[in-house]
Amino acid sequence: MSTQNTRLGIWLMVMTTFIFAVQDGISRHLAGEYNVLMVVMIRYWFFAAFVMAVATRKAGGLRAAAATAQPLLQGFRGMLLVAQICVIISAFTTLGLIETHAVFACYPLLVAALSGPVLGEKVGWRRWSAIAVGFVGVLIILEPGFGVFKPQAVIAFVAALMFSLYALLTRYVARRDTTATSFFWTGTVGSVAMTAVGMWYWEPMLGPDWVWMAALCITGAAGHYTLIRCYEVAEASAVQPFAYLQLLFVSVIGILVFSETIRLNVALGGALVVSAGLFTLWRQRRVGRL
Repeated sequence: MSTQNTRLGIWLMVMTTFIFAVQDGISRHLAGEYNVLMVVMIRYWFFAAFVMAVATRKAGGLRAAAATAQPLLQGFRGMLLVAQICVIISAFTTLGLIETHAVFACYPLLVAALSGPVLGEKVGWRRWSAIAVGFVGVLIILEPGFGVFKPQAVIAFVAALMFSLYALLTRYVARRDTTATSFFWTGTVGSVAMTAVGMWYWEPMLGPDWVWMAALCITGAAGHYTLIRCYEVAEASAVQPFAYLQLLFVSVIGILVFSETIRLNVALGGALVVSAGLFTLWRQRRVGRL
């Protein structure tokens, strides 16, 4: 059993959010030049290889990692995540990194809202209030009825909804399966699903972009590794608030690399969403201690 080290866990979460922000920037570049399905397919090939390499180092090897009593649910989880990745990368190219992540930041609120019907968990009035405030923030970002509503923003919200359901299903299958098993199914099922779809959209890639593709694969594996290590050394409730730093890192990349701007409504709405999300996480941790 790993020794609990909250300070190390926080630094690992900060590192994870930075790596994932860089990964999103690379994804936006590649998806702007090539078909999204092909980009995600190649990324998942590497991810599946990484997952199997990790599984072989665990007790029981691949056989133990693949063993599950709920294969249909695990398979659905894997396909849901890979579909969500395709959707959010599409949002990067149509909406931009900053606005996509400002909307996507509402996913912890969606997890809290859906935890009742999906997991049977009780959500008190305080967290429902925070959820309502967070969705006001999303509406401020979307600006419906002001003549500047971007339909592409709905894509980012759909991605957040899909990821929320994935997170809830991950918690559900964890009642009977180990983390290693869920990780294995996520990578392998996603790889098979994307190969079946992405192979029809293959197109030649320029030499320099293969370097970026390699960087995308490496950052994907590195981010998952640091995230796993983070949850091994610290409680999720202690480090999860720092996951919001990804919005900060993505904003810097969006501004410096892609010449994006932060509109006032996005800044205000994003601040509301993040504040509501942090309160929800704090409340969940406090209730867990009672």
